[in-house]
Amino acid sequence: MKLKSLLLGAIAATAFAPAAMAERGSDGEVKIIYWQAPSIMTPYLSGGTKDLEAASLVLEPLARYNETGAMVPWLVDVVPTVENGGVSEDLTSITWKLKEGLKWSDGTDVTSEDVKFTWEYCTAEGGGCAQSEKFLDVTDVETPDAQTVVVKFGVAKPFPYGPFVGAQSAILQKAQFKDCMGPKMPECTDANFGPIGTGPFVVTDFRPNDVVQLEANPHYRDPAKPAFAKVTLKGGGDATSAGRSVLETGEYDYAWNLQLAPEVLANMEAAGKGKIVSGFGTLVERIMVNMTDPSASLGDERGTAAHPHPFLSDINVRKALSMAIDRALLTEIGYGDAGRATCNVLPAPEIYASTANDACLVQDIAGANKLLEDAGWIKGGDGVRVKDGVRLSMLFQSSTNAVRQDFQALIKQWWSEIGVETELRNIDGSVFFGGDPGSPDTFQKFWADVEMYANNFDGTDPEAYMANWACDQAPRPETQWQGNNMPRFCSEEYEALIAQMAGTGDINKRAELAKAMNDMLMQAYVIIPLVDRGRVSAHSNSLGGVVLNTWDSELWNAADWHRMK
Repeated sequence: MKLKSLLLGAIAATAFAPAAMAERGSDGEVKIIYWQAPSIMTPYLSGGTKDLEAASLVLEPLARYNETGAMVPWLVDVVPTVENGGVSEDLTSITWKLKEGLKWSDGTDVTSEDVKFTWEYCTAEGGGCAQSEKFLDVTDVETPDAQTVVVKFGVAKPFPYGPFVGAQSAILQKAQFKDCMGPKMPECTDANFGPIGTGPFVVTDFRPNDVVQLEANPHYRDPAKPAFAKVTLKGGGDATSAGRSVLETGEYDYAWNLQLAPEVLANMEAAGKGKIVSGFGTLVERIMVNMTDPSASLGDERGTAAHPHPFLSDINVRKALSMAIDRALLTEIGYGDAGRATCNVLPAPEIYASTANDACLVQDIAGANKLLEDAGWIKGGDGVRVKDGVRLSMLFQSSTNAVRQDFQALIKQWWSEIGVETELRNIDGSVFFGGDPGSPDTFQKFWADVEMYANNFDGTDPEAYMANWACDQAPRPETQWQGNNMPRFCSEEYEALIAQMAGTGDINKRAELAKAMNDMLMQAYVIIPLVDRGRVSAHSNSLGGVVLNTWDSELWNAADWHRMK
């Protein structure tokens, strides 16, 4: 296996660590606005980006990805490789060495037992861990001493950097979470809202779906950081008000995910109070197609594999929905130069980008109508197609956002032209992307026929990301409705490709497998990709140290943020 080409391309020798511009806490308060408000402060109970990124101010991994996508050490001094002896020659183990003197924010020592516990926590029986794919093939985590962590794999693992790498796989304190295992995971409110961490800040007040107050971690490993004494992370509102609060009024210092039309952003920036920052990564706006029946009449089996969808189980219907969409127009009106029409859920890095599905770039209303007609779906007097008494009538949900509502309206119109009736529903983003197992409105629960949102993954290697669509990743009551396989797609052939990629080291062969998985999902039309979106955020002119990162948390280097003098 050509392991060296894979690993050396993924790892940088040292962490990005610009010098702090002030002593800890001397720059007062920094105000951040995420118009999708955080619902929880742990990545293990939410797949929503707004929760993962808020948590990253407090919880950290052993290593993460910098702004170029290179892996950098974080709570360790060196990223293990075969070359430096940290990865075993047979690729079945990886050994991490914690930095000396690491402290939790409560002043206690960080040890290898905390790292081991994090694996135990996420894989506990009866739990609902949103990041379980990060621990694929892990059979044990050994702790020979307080500083050493040995992750054991059941197969040779050419890319052993799923566990404890990136914002989605941060370390938890065992002492705080030890009584929160399995079914108790969502019940530990104090821990989930105020985790003890190693990051630059500590939660002082958490109001779900509203605001998070934080202060500088007194035990942060760099005594000169963070420069800010306090952080206010405000949630709610919409992307327009968030953008204005930084770019026009200067009320806030940083605004995340400005999902706005290009001309709107340009007019805001012209006010001169802030700067727009953007960059492409792996963020794809997509429509997820529900392969299960979301009917409320099914009770506890609603939205589970026990009941296939009454008409979306027909691939002809799913394909027709995709064919009817004009992706170029959506990209133009929604994102301009900050978007690219795409036919793939895996658009980058370039080596992984398939060209096998590019036919979707051309809208084909006539072809979609013929496909449905030939499949026996006949238009009734009201223009809606029917087959065996089943009407093509759908509920299409998404989060509340001006661009997404524009997309929904256009897509509804195109679908009406092929005989599909569509009811639109939009849900507050804080709720939609939250992880509350009791809410009927989360994107994981998916009690609708189709839903639209964007998602991406840590780093540049897509192994764990493509494993999102494994059968056991389907959200269901047994997992507290956690999981990443929203369509409830399940294929033995796909499972075999996941296993094959886990044991493949050659970068070109890994690319072939990733493309094959992408193509299987695209050609099954269980995911309908729309736009490869650039990340677009903004910061005030007075906020220094910001380095936009599309490969990890946007707040990855908040310890280096400072007030420009």
